[in-house]
Amino acid sequence: MSKRELQTQKLYVEIINLINNARQHVYQKINSELVLLYWNIGNAIKKETLKNKRAEYGKQIIESLSVQLTEEFGKGWSSQQLRHCLRNVETFPEKEILYALSREFNWTQIRTYVYIEDKLKQKRTSQS
Repeated sequence: MSKRELQTQKLYVEIINLINNARQHVYQKINSELVLLYWNIGNAIKKETLKNKRAEYGKQIIESLSVQLTEEFGKGWSSQQLRHCLRNVETFPEKEILYALSREFNWTQIRTYVYIEDKLKQKRTSQS
């Protein structure tokens, strides 16, 4: 390889690294914003459903919101997703804790974590 080709190759590798680093930063920022969005949604639902203190009311609110949000923004706003948002707030009542976690874990990992305790409880109960 000529000196010019080596320099071009070196520059090429440097640019690839810059692009990949920028992509990673963008991914982390988007992920953090999504995790916080879902926490804020869960918090808003929690506040509204606590006012009425009836489980049936909470189910109705979630179902209604799901339909409206899906009409406005498309799929991704199922009642199950909204329940995940609510569970997220119940597991991490302090937004600051979740913010710190969102830098290291994506929404799928956090969503999985919030249900681990239930699985462990179910396991203990079934073994008793």
